[in-house]
Amino acid sequence: MNRETKIHQYLPAGNKIRITAMVLMVLLLSATSFADDVNFTATAKTSVSVGEKFQLSYKINAEGKGFRGPNITDFQVLSGPNTSTSSSVQIINGQVSRKVDYIFSYILRASKDGTYQIPPATISVDGKSYHSNALNITVASSGSSGSTGSSQGEQDTSDELYLRASISNSTPYLGEQTIITYKLYTSIQVSNLDASKISSFPGFWAKNLQENLTNIPQTREVIKGKEYVVAEVKKFALFPQRSGEIIIEAGMLDCVAQIKTSSGRKSSDPFFDSFFNDPFFNNRYQNVEKTLVSNSLKIDVKSLPTQNKPNNFSGAVGSFDFKSDISGTEVKTNEAITLKFTLSGRGNIELMNPPQINFPPDFEVYDPDISNNIRVSSAGVSGTRTFEYLIIPRNPGDFEIKPVTISYFDVAKNQYIKLSSPPYNIKVAKGENQPQSISIAGLGKEEIKYLGNDIRHIKLPPYSLRTIGIFFFKSNFYYLLLFGPLVIALLILVVWRRTVKRRSDTASMKTRKATKMARRRLKLANNYLKNKKETEFYIEISQALWGYLSDKLNIPKAKLSMENVKEILEKRKVDPALIAQFIDTLNNTEYARFAPGDKSENMDKIFREALDIISKIEGELK
Repeated sequence: MNRETKIHQYLPAGNKIRITAMVLMVLLLSATSFADDVNFTATAKTSVSVGEKFQLSYKINAEGKGFRGPNITDFQVLSGPNTSTSSSVQIINGQVSRKVDYIFSYILRASKDGTYQIPPATISVDGKSYHSNALNITVASSGSSGSTGSSQGEQDTSDELYLRASISNSTPYLGEQTIITYKLYTSIQVSNLDASKISSFPGFWAKNLQENLTNIPQTREVIKGKEYVVAEVKKFALFPQRSGEIIIEAGMLDCVAQIKTSSGRKSSDPFFDSFFNDPFFNNRYQNVEKTLVSNSLKIDVKSLPTQNKPNNFSGAVGSFDFKSDISGTEVKTNEAITLKFTLSGRGNIELMNPPQINFPPDFEVYDPDISNNIRVSSAGVSGTRTFEYLIIPRNPGDFEIKPVTISYFDVAKNQYIKLSSPPYNIKVAKGENQPQSISIAGLGKEEIKYLGNDIRHIKLPPYSLRTIGIFFFKSNFYYLLLFGPLVIALLILVVWRRTVKRRSDTASMKTRKATKMARRRLKLANNYLKNKKETEFYIEISQALWGYLSDKLNIPKAKLSMENVKEILEKRKVDPALIAQFIDTLNNTEYARFAPGDKSENMDKIFREALDIISKIEGELK
């Protein structure tokens, strides 16, 4: 019995009619106003941290068309707009009403600190345009930790896991080498490091110092009484290309961290609380994806001094040595001479241009052959850059190649340095069958006419005729060159078709090779085990497990994770006990790799576990 029925029982008939009419009118007016009231609202967290992912939603209580989202420039758009609906049904006094909300959502990530405004979105309902509210979002700097924060139930890892950027020189000269290093500090187990987002340095020419490294360098540091495993995840040599203040934005690194959590249960008895909440009994671990954000860096690039700046200075900054070498100084006409200039040292050597050389006009000179022998190390970029010229004297005589000078700015001495090669005096004798020629001194090489080649004198008898050689046309070599490529093409086509047919089933090939590749890696890991090489051992064990699963199931490694291994193996009807053992072996390998303390005592155990589980999984998947 509802409230209206109760009131009717105690009122006269006339009053009952009036009250019923009033109630119906109120309900009618409220229903009409509800139908005409269109609400279009935007919602999001008002405060986030750098690197944190959050949701931006636009909700409207009517069916709209032509949704136009805002122009989002201050946040990274990871997904959206995504459309969804929510509905609710109400029954009041036997009257059924249904409410439907339409939701347009984005997934955003904050990239830099500050306060930003997200403009309104627009949508059309029954031909009428509606605008949502604007949103102000404050992004707080995550400091040196760069943690995205912990979700509900997770332990805060800001002092256990963070990314830090450092620069060897924050006030370099224009073109001077400076080294930026990104270090991961962790006192917990981490895996699946992805530092691919650290690669852009506007205003700098960058050289990756870890391009050829297979293992991430690791050390141990004690900071404020706490021991950390420190990994140099990225290291670059930077060469400023413009002067002034340059901001290097914060770098981002994705990883999977093993976070300790607790149930947080409490009772009314303090004794039982302290007993059951003891870390030994109440701790559990959870793998959590983390996005770490480093600190940003401000670099103040100084302009090079203008005082005593040489005219031939081309931007070389560092410490260099300059040498030259010539293949010979006494030659005959039309004989080649090789002149080589070698610049060696430390600095922006790869950006050096060929030296300016004034060759005699009687020399034919080809463009230099430039070769580099660059070495990268933790100390930066060094090596040699060689410019090799091929010179052909066309006329006899005595010639001089004047000294060649290069200039560079020495940062240690804070001054410009000039380096010169010695002069070379070249004697060119007349070669055999050298035609008569006339050269005009003082003109450029392009203005010289070799009259001996352009105008040939009339040869008077007696004539001396001799056979020069056989004709190329219709010779054996001619037919070989004519039909040889055709025969080779046919052979290549036959071999190619056989190869394509044999390799068409790439999945089967990878499956057949999976066990072979895993055994090869396990054999290499066993060698590292015998030699007590811990880091190399764990890397090979991890590669053997992940590589075997990727090849056997024909799934790229990038699509494999701790979360979906169980699902994939269950679909292949693998024994659940073996699946659990395989996942435990993966976890033990990844965590032991970054775990503080002595790793050698677990190496033999992990090797036997890996060998055993691969053999068992192989038997299940055959």
